[in-house]
Amino acid sequence: MPRVSSRARLADIAAKAGVSEATVSRVLNGKPGVAEETKQSVLTALDVLGFERPTRLRRRSAGLIGLVMPELINPIFPAFAQVIESALSQRGYTPVLCTQSPSGATEEEYVEMLLERGVSGIIFVSGLHADTGADHARYQSLVDRRLPVVFVNGWLPGVEAPFVSSDEYAAMELAVSHLVALGHRRIGFASGPERFIVVQRKLAGYRTSMKAQLGLSDQDLDGLVSLSMFGVEGGAAAAQPLLDAGVSAVICGSDMMALGVIRAARQRGLAVPADISVVGYDDAPMMEFTDPPLTTIRQPVQPMALAAVQSLLEEVRGHTTPHTEFLFRPELVVRASTGPAH
Repeated sequence: MPRVSSRARLADIAAKAGVSEATVSRVLNGKPGVAEETKQSVLTALDVLGFERPTRLRRRSAGLIGLVMPELINPIFPAFAQVIESALSQRGYTPVLCTQSPSGATEEEYVEMLLERGVSGIIFVSGLHADTGADHARYQSLVDRRLPVVFVNGWLPGVEAPFVSSDEYAAMELAVSHLVALGHRRIGFASGPERFIVVQRKLAGYRTSMKAQLGLSDQDLDGLVSLSMFGVEGGAAAAQPLLDAGVSAVICGSDMMALGVIRAARQRGLAVPADISVVGYDDAPMMEFTDPPLTTIRQPVQPMALAAVQSLLEEVRGHTTPHTEFLFRPELVVRASTGPAH
């Protein structure tokens, strides 16, 4: 990164900040008589133009914050990471992003590394805290050592920490209502493994809404539920028994699974939405550009991510925050993958 030295560079910075070269010089040399707002404009211009700040004007980090995520293949996770990292940086903290992959470090190994680095707190997004089959004692040990932690999309009874989640029950009610209004009756549900709390909640919401709106029994619904793995391939696999059962619509546990369902339907010569309607979940980036553009349930990523950061930093600063679950209501985004039943 270049240092600020020449007159030409001073002129560039002055033009970018909308101030005189003399003012830029005063800021860089630490001279008095410059308003704080003007000083920040000059420093921002430095950053934008790619110049190195003088040592005494560099930002000091208020501390490291760990951000532990499952993977970055599903675009909803980078979306969460971007908002969380930006919010932490704006508040003076340095985010440390830890993403898991099948052959990489485990969540437990990442946590150990973060503790060794002396992080001020950790935000977990869709981690093992959402897996009812995982060992949750590690989270309790973090709470016991008074390390501030926040969990996004998951729930651990007995762990005293803030939880931030999208309302899965409301999401399924929105999806079922939309499809029922289009005349669909045989509506399938495709999602990932049932050991995940988010899947359990979606499944419960789906069953409740299908019973309330269509008068179906649990026995009727058993043949309309197909659980597989998350991801496009998992969606394609989950679609097979549902298509065999003659469903006219499928509600999916993620947008990536929805793309798999669309692929499986097309391989059978079915058109979406003319022959079968598909609803995703997340409204991950780029879903409006799929073919067809995907009708989906949008997770409120921005408010959820900001709530997670706010809750964590309150704990970091020694203030108590409610150790409960904050539920955020999702919204239905209607595009072109759903249509009237035939």
